[in-house]
Amino acid sequence: MNAEIVIGEEAGRPVQIDMEELLATRLLVQGNSGSGKSHLLRRLLEESAGMVQQIVIDPEGDFVSLADEFSHVVVDAASYSQGELEALGSRVREHRASVVLALEGLEVEQQIKACAIFLNALFDAPREHWYPALVVVDEAQMFAPAAAGEMAEDTRRLTLSAMTNLMCRGRKRGLAGIVATQRLAKLAKNVAAEASNFLMGRTFLDIDMVRAADLLGMERRQAERIRDLQRGSFVGLGPAVSRRPVTVKIGPVRTGNKAAVSGLMPLPEAPKADMAALLTDSLVEEAAAKAPPPPPVRTAPPAKDLAETMADMSQSPARQAAEPVDRTEAVSLILAALASDPKSPFQPASALYQAFLAGCRSKGIHIPPLDLIGFRREFACALAGLDRVDEEGRTRLLSIASDIPDDVLSPFLVIARSAMEGRDAPDEEELARAYGTSSPGRVRRLLDHFEREGLIAVREIFGGARKITVPALEAAA
Repeated sequence: MNAEIVIGEEAGRPVQIDMEELLATRLLVQGNSGSGKSHLLRRLLEESAGMVQQIVIDPEGDFVSLADEFSHVVVDAASYSQGELEALGSRVREHRASVVLALEGLEVEQQIKACAIFLNALFDAPREHWYPALVVVDEAQMFAPAAAGEMAEDTRRLTLSAMTNLMCRGRKRGLAGIVATQRLAKLAKNVAAEASNFLMGRTFLDIDMVRAADLLGMERRQAERIRDLQRGSFVGLGPAVSRRPVTVKIGPVRTGNKAAVSGLMPLPEAPKADMAALLTDSLVEEAAAKAPPPPPVRTAPPAKDLAETMADMSQSPARQAAEPVDRTEAVSLILAALASDPKSPFQPASALYQAFLAGCRSKGIHIPPLDLIGFRREFACALAGLDRVDEEGRTRLLSIASDIPDDVLSPFLVIARSAMEGRDAPDEEELARAYGTSSPGRVRRLLDHFEREGLIAVREIFGGARKITVPALEAAA
């Protein structure tokens, strides 16, 4: 098999890249926005598509169109959890599939985490799956930043480790890194330094120009050559490209960026009044259609503090005493009234129990129907909204929660009720209220605890969604 591809031409002569040499020596591409960097990567990928497995990290959705012409599989990272991305990376190496990891549906820090997790999975594949593969990382300054910037420190360590492994140690595992960046000064030096081949496009900032000239072995005064490059032209150097610097004009491509808009387009010729009408007509209706739905109407009684709630219960004691008392119904009403108070989840159990006893006396129930332990569990049920569940469902929920400690019973019942109702996960506010906290961190730690105990299974999606299942509930179904 011929291992060389034509990347472009210099003065009418074809410029080739030796793919076998490239697999051993890696490639760095640099060029300001609009210099033709993505066009170069697309040309390289198209010409080598039938020779070697290709894995593309695509933060902007520029390369998903490769799947239309070639056998690439587009993987939308926003649809998968961390564990699923790790498994995907392992399968990609095992089955030698060419893939495009599309990250455009994620926020920047989520993109960085997803990329790092996927690259680490490629790197950690078992030895029998160390097949040769090109790993193209576009916008590499995001994933291997020279400075921490605004990302969390643990995220920066994770992504730098993944990119360093790719460029420094990936060769022995068959991984040939191709990193492309707009700014050399923003790319971590230990990542850029591992490349032996360079294709440098137009850049205007002195710091990037000087660094590019250094990598190409040019003198400082020759750096102006990089500034004068035309769009789509690159200075190439390296064992896989040329032993001396060559200026190559990148050749045409067959696929295109579906999101790209290049060149000028004629403006619409609509009259000014018609254009104004197109912009302003029915704005109110369109805004109303896009507005989020109003929150559901709460059927619980108005929020009151415990003293006011108990005072309401104590009205007309003589009339209440004269009428027969349904203890079960009365206790349920008292618990529901306590649970509806927004302050109740933050009150100590002893204070709530005293309020409960006062409510019982106001209803003519002078012998406590529940001790403190029984009250805590019944109040947890009321706080979790089990009064809105039929008797069969309530029995199922209480059965699987029989061994749950009282202090976390209510949030567990909220999760289990949500799963039984077919929802992916309970509302964050509802879960926090059941746990008696306003801290998202405490809620996350609680979910981690439940998962470690095997009570729930949490599937975090990089797009921001969360799905929580309760294995015991599914087993009992």
